[in-house]
Amino acid sequence: MKDARAWTSAALSYQFDCLSGLKKVNDTQLVAKTVLFMNNTLMTSTSNALSMMMSYERFGNRTSWWGPPRTERNGVWESVGGGSSGHEPMVPAGLKQNVTVCKGAGVCSFEMVQMAVDAAPDNLGGERRFVIMIKEGVYEEVVRVGLAKRNVMLIGDGIGKTVISGSLNVGKLGMPTYNTATVGVVGDGFMARDLTIQNTAGPEGQQAVAFRSDSDLSMIENCEFIGNQDTLYAHTLRQYYKSCIIQGNVDFIFGNSAAIFHNCTILVRPRELVKAGNSVISAHGRFDPAQTTGFVFQDCVVSGTPEYMQLLPKNPSVFLGRPWKEYSRSVFLRCRLEGIVSPFGWMRWDGEFALKTLYFGEFGNVGLGSNLSARVWWSSRTPADHVSVYSVHNFIQGDHWMLT
Repeated sequence: MKDARAWTSAALSYQFDCLSGLKKVNDTQLVAKTVLFMNNTLMTSTSNALSMMMSYERFGNRTSWWGPPRTERNGVWESVGGGSSGHEPMVPAGLKQNVTVCKGAGVCSFEMVQMAVDAAPDNLGGERRFVIMIKEGVYEEVVRVGLAKRNVMLIGDGIGKTVISGSLNVGKLGMPTYNTATVGVVGDGFMARDLTIQNTAGPEGQQAVAFRSDSDLSMIENCEFIGNQDTLYAHTLRQYYKSCIIQGNVDFIFGNSAAIFHNCTILVRPRELVKAGNSVISAHGRFDPAQTTGFVFQDCVVSGTPEYMQLLPKNPSVFLGRPWKEYSRSVFLRCRLEGIVSPFGWMRWDGEFALKTLYFGEFGNVGLGSNLSARVWWSSRTPADHVSVYSVHNFIQGDHWMLT
């Protein structure tokens, strides 16, 4: 049932994205009819299916107990499973590479990362992986791991040594945010370790994604993501990031996935060369209360880059998140929040939008930015007895697919 809910949550997100795109080109009667069908029939049916799955998981065949989905803001919490393995999941080490990528012609299998990805067999199943070793160097290219490229694994020579770099941004004519990603992954089971992915478009480029993932059951460890606005697009499905560095300044971790960020370093960059400016870390996009999605930050550090710290404003102006969509969900658990974090903690999106339906929670955080006394009224203190809802085991079903 957990898998079915995760997949249906993603299906609803894709329908919403498709509908949003069609609305922008609504210039024919056929498009108008398609928009009407998607809005009134397809999305409604999918939303209802999600709601019924949620009720079935809670109450089984006692259908008289079924009802509209309720969330943490209503005091209703997801059920938790029976424990965890107790070991931290990790991207496997010591795997033999299938191909290598490097700059020297004739030395490695390929000179471009995309060529190596294209060489991966389609629909690789089970525990088999196609391992791509990317040697030290800067690879200026756009990389796409397609739907059929399952279980692809990228391994670099280290953060700052192996760098995949792009500069696509929405400032370019006809470029949607989704397509700006330097590395975009759709194939399930994606893994990466020991590399940097960056989008070098400056703040003037507005939305410019470094890494985008739609990969279910994906794991990324010891990687760095550098950008400004919209650095990391955790779009859909279940994702796990461990010991990563994520840099940006506006909504730079966003999307509608169920993603856990464990032991990551989140660094705010200046919005302008001469001043730091207000910055927002997360913008989660859950728009249906039955979707299983949300961002969970565990044991992370929130601070600024050296450049940001030199321009540090008198009043802390970094916010943990804001509600991109109506049922936005982000929680910070046992994190170190440095003094750059605003005492208010969280930022509005637009007026009163989503303030009564979002869930922004905090538990056990430390540091100068962790004081809860001045937090906005629409944020929450996550109860200790419900923290396990956001564990790897319960939130993304990690015990069933992760290696430890």
